[in-house]
Amino acid sequence: MRIAELAGRARVKVSTVRFYERSGFLAHPPRTAAGYREYDNAALIQLRFLRRGQELGFTLTELTDFVALSSGLRSGVVDAGMVAATAVDKLHEIDDRITDLQRTRDAIEKLLEQQCIDPNEACPIVQALSGDPATR
Repeated sequence: MRIAELAGRARVKVSTVRFYERSGFLAHPPRTAAGYREYDNAALIQLRFLRRGQELGFTLTELTDFVALSSGLRSGVVDAGMVAATAVDKLHEIDDRITDLQRTRDAIEKLLEQQCIDPNEACPIVQALSGDPATR
């Protein structure tokens, strides 16, 4: 399949496919006599893997490591422990982000309790965001 079909089936942009190739995350495919890239089903599976992994928060480097570990390229055997350790680290990272987002949500909720009602007075939310210590 050609690059546009591959991109469409993987639900990515053509520019994403080219980026993955340039960066080494996707193998360069053979070309037809006319110079068109000709991708196989393995490229589609790889692209879908990369897209879904990034949606889950993994970096391209982490995903490439997963592929290398699961295909036995590094040691000749699958190192499931390393894959699991990376996934556990990612889970902790996500938990930390959730905690930070909850703190941010709570702070915004607290600000919203200080409604801007009187058009003749400064809005407490704007004052708090501008760093006015009297409104914290």
